Amino acid sequence: MTQTLTKTNYSLPGQQGIYVGKVRDAYNIRGQYLVMVVTDRISAFDVVLPKGIPYKGQVLNQIASKFLDATADMVPNWKIASPDPMVTVGHFATPFKVEMVIRGYLTGHAWREYKAGKRALSGVAMPGGMVENQAFPRPIITPTTKAESGHDLDISKEDILGQGLISAADYILLEKYTRLLFERGTQIAAEKGLILVDTKYEFGKKDGKILLIDEINTPDSSRYFYAEGYTEKLSRGEPQKQLSKEFLRQWLIEHNFQGKPGQVVPEMPDEIVHQVSERYIELYEKITGGKFVRSDVSNMAERIEANIKKCLKELGV
Repeated sequence: MTQTLTKTNYSLPGQQGIYVGKVRDAYNIRGQYLVMVVTDRISAFDVVLPKGIPYKGQVLNQIASKFLDATADMVPNWKIASPDPMVTVGHFATPFKVEMVIRGYLTGHAWREYKAGKRALSGVAMPGGMVENQAFPRPIITPTTKAESGHDLDISKEDILGQGLISAADYILLEKYTRLLFERGTQIAAEKGLILVDTKYEFGKKDGKILLIDEINTPDSSRYFYAEGYTEKLSRGEPQKQLSKEFLRQWLIEHNFQGKPGQVVPEMPDEIVHQVSERYIELYEKITGGKFVRSDVSNMAERIEANIKKCLKELGV
């Protein structure tokens, strides 16, 4: 299999700490900048799977970078530069402890809850009589807690404000930004023959200003359907053709894994790893309209370190 990057351990100029997430390794530079290395790790059901996915980090970083640029005119974001195919360097912001999830369609987690009889998600009512993959009358915002480890949990706006996780004024702005970003993402997807089904956005604060941080509209944070055939499949009750991690989740479910206590992660055969890699590349090409250029993976760790240090030097670090 193609070489993958599943771990980093750099010592960078001005480094004050490192946060290792499910997929990203984020280096704090002087409390001023953040160096985000997008690895080839993959998670599902909030569990990092044992094998890396070739080119996944490059796909995620480059899609996020393009969308950050494409939305910067309406929502300020953290990005300064992308010095390497797998790296973004930007402003260090203090993250809000909540993720803003927005859903245009009843699918995935929302559908699983709906099918179980629930008619509200994160305190937001869902209409009765809906079927899987049907569009909501208006996209709904269903926030989740941002867990340090384990599962993110649905949380209502009332609980967010009641627990003091976010101020009322900031929350109003987060909802506004979330809808603006989803509208722009939906528009860009439609131009490429895709439907942006649902996604999540993360925000932080720097010098009193709210910034969009982390990734945006990638297959890790979003679900896409193909627009062609959507209506026909919906009317027949057939699964939608989609570009997301949902097919991997379904494979794991079929192999008796949903991240629940006592369950063991199944061994991913090379064939599945290759399929996941191809899905990510397919989405990159579909959503950007450009050809994916595979980077040289022979000395990834060294290349990344050199590109980061060059960028930090240009920033005066």
